[in-house]
Amino acid sequence: MTETSRSYADALFSLAVETGSVSETLDALRIARNELNNTEGALELLASPAIPKDDRLAVIEQAFDGRLPQHVVSLLCVMCVNGVIRELDDTVNAFNELHDAAMKLSTAQVTSAVELTPAQKAELTAQLTQKLGRTIRLECDVDASLLGGMIVRVDGKVIDGSVRHKLQQIKEVMNS
Repeated sequence: MTETSRSYADALFSLAVETGSVSETLDALRIARNELNNTEGALELLASPAIPKDDRLAVIEQAFDGRLPQHVVSLLCVMCVNGVIRELDDTVNAFNELHDAAMKLSTAQVTSAVELTPAQKAELTAQLTQKLGRTIRLECDVDASLLGGMIVRVDGKVIDGSVRHKLQQIKEVMNS
């Protein structure tokens, strides 16, 4: 993530906090990003210095005016004028991080040996919420090479409760 994208996200986040529209702004940013990324040639057109700025800004206005909050449309226009529209993905990601921090929301990436049941997911979510004091969103993957147990990555921390890890620890003790 670049300093530029972080700066745009910070500025927009401050405005969204002032207007009480943080979640709505995040939703609008995601819509804009998805539409621009999924429309072939859109970002290239908006980033092209060969196309007059007024024409590029008109494309943004036509595409999003009335559909997205004006402050999001304005951000897209400013990024286009400043030649950094290709950093929209990073800007949205930075805004998302600010949103999650403000909402005390963390994503826990869980890798388990077998698919977790809904009850196991609910229990894990409850335990992590209690331990971390944050709302937890789970992203689950399966890796049969773990043999059993799971690895949880959240907020820069790793909790390795896999059988593979425990066997490695035993092996290290035995070889000492």
